[in-house]
Amino acid sequence: MEFQAIIERALNIRKQYEKKEEYLYGASWTNEEITLGFIGDVGDLAKLIIAENGKRNIPNSREKLEHELSDCLWSIIVLANAHKIDLEKSFSKTMDEIEKQING
Repeated sequence: MEFQAIIERALNIRKQYEKKEEYLYGASWTNEEITLGFIGDVGDLAKLIIAENGKRNIPNSREKLEHELSDCLWSIIVLANAHKIDLEKSFSKTMDEIEKQING
C-alpha cells in the first residue's frame, strides 16, 4: 500500500471514530485528547518492546506489538492532518536532514 493510501485510510477511520464519539459522548475527541490517547499507546508500545526483548512476559506480544505500532502510526497521521502537516513531505525532508547529518 502506498503511503498516501495509508494516510487516506487512517483519516477515513478517524471520520468513523468521530461519528461514534459524537454518538457516545456528544462530541468527538479534541486533538489534545487524541494526543493523550497516543501517549498511552506509546506506553503500551514500550512494554511490548521490552517483552519482545525478553524482559517482560506478555502473552502474544508479537501480535500486540504489530497492532500497537500500527495504532501509533494512525495517531501520528491523524495529528499531522489536524495540524495541516504534509506527513509524506515532512518525513522525506526529515530523513534527508538526518542522512546528511550521518554522512556529514
